[in-house]
Amino acid sequence: MEIFDFLLHFLKDPLTVINQLIDQYHTLIYVILFLVVFVETGLVIMPLLPGDSMLFAIGVIAATTGKLSLTIIIPLLILAALLGDNLNYFVGHRFGTLIKEKKKILFLKKEYITKTEDFFEKNGGKAVILARFVPIVRTIAPFVAGAGSMKYKNYILNCILGAFIWVVSITLLGYFLGQIEIVKQNFEKVVLGIVLLSVAPLVIKMVQAKFNKKTT
Repeated sequence: MEIFDFLLHFLKDPLTVINQLIDQYHTLIYVILFLVVFVETGLVIMPLLPGDSMLFAIGVIAATTGKLSLTIIIPLLILAALLGDNLNYFVGHRFGTLIKEKKKILFLKKEYITKTEDFFEKNGGKAVILARFVPIVRTIAPFVAGAGSMKYKNYILNCILGAFIWVVSITLLGYFLGQIEIVKQNFEKVVLGIVLLSVAPLVIKMVQAKFNKKTT
């Protein structure tokens, strides 16, 4: 229960949580943040960690307090995202057939793999990059890519590009916007806006799918 409460607090107010962790663990914060990104991208059963809002908060902290160094944290988190994605891909490659045979394991269904395979086929490698910016999807996508028909050489190039764009863009966005007074005073609202923007494509797709089903 304590872990669940901590995760909820982390999702709601990553800025406060990260500052508290820095005060408690000092330079070990780099290891902690590395593990958060690695777990979110590498373990398909942990899709609800605060990826986007955490990166934004890291940028804000680096800009306003200097407690985090961007020259350290950005390469470190890119590496964490890449290692997590690759673990996820190869786990999917190993167990994807089993899920297709069983139809469902935990919350993973055969239809999820089929639909994501279709999405990858329609959008090509850029689907891997786009998935990076959508919570939950960025956790499931590498697994499904491995479980599906996407070859590793096609996956890894877009995986590297996606990890770089994701970490650099959101962290620097936090760094530059974090110096604006109105953002500092309304940080929770800004984080909520980031989360809503992140999940918007997923919600739109779900609504479109439901509408198309009714029409059919």
